[in-house]
Amino acid sequence: MKTPWLSSLAVGLMLTSGAFTTVPAFADDDEVRRYAVTITNLTRGQVLTPPVVVAHNPEFVLFTPGTPASSELATLAEDGVTGPLLGLLNTLPSVYDAAASAGPVLPGHSVTVEIATSGKFNTISAVGMLASTNDGFFAVKGIGAPKKGAVSVEAEAYDAGSEVNTESCAFIPGPPCGHAGVRDTAGAEGYVHIHAGIHGIGDLTPAMHDWRNPVAQVTIQRIQ
Repeated sequence: MKTPWLSSLAVGLMLTSGAFTTVPAFADDDEVRRYAVTITNLTRGQVLTPPVVVAHNPEFVLFTPGTPASSELATLAEDGVTGPLLGLLNTLPSVYDAAASAGPVLPGHSVTVEIATSGKFNTISAVGMLASTNDGFFAVKGIGAPKKGAVSVEAEAYDAGSEVNTESCAFIPGPPCGHAGVRDTAGAEGYVHIHAGIHGIGDLTPAMHDWRNPVAQVTIQRIQ
């Protein structure tokens, strides 16, 4: 039986982000290869919002630690909304293909997103929100897509630095809170950094919602 917060979160995420939104691939004469990118949630009590997977060339940078997050990444990190980031990716010549999963990833579960690469657009990044945080997200960046077989990497949790980490339910979309679209920016760090975790200063319980890195495993497998 689905818990009420899970049903609400899933419906809200699909309404705000769009189920399995894909950025059309640009025309390219090089061989097109298809990959299944599987994201596994390694945490005990953090839901991962629908992950965004990107195929790109070396010029693309999702974010740089120590510098401000883009507004599109901040929107994903604060509320799990994928639409603005996918919209931005659709305009970038350094991006070949991008897609988001149809729903969130529960602890101990996995989701698979298919993505295409071609020529120099042969690296893959993935990102998604840790739903029971103010602005936490997991990410892997610039992983080389294997010509055959699969490669697995572990993802750490980052803080977008766009909200202050109050751990207050008034500003957290995931369980046990359910308050999306509300920001608390006074005192935010202003730059991306490794997330310091959940400390029990607000409405979250460290025993359930805290973690130790890594928070996700990302497996990239060639399927065509």
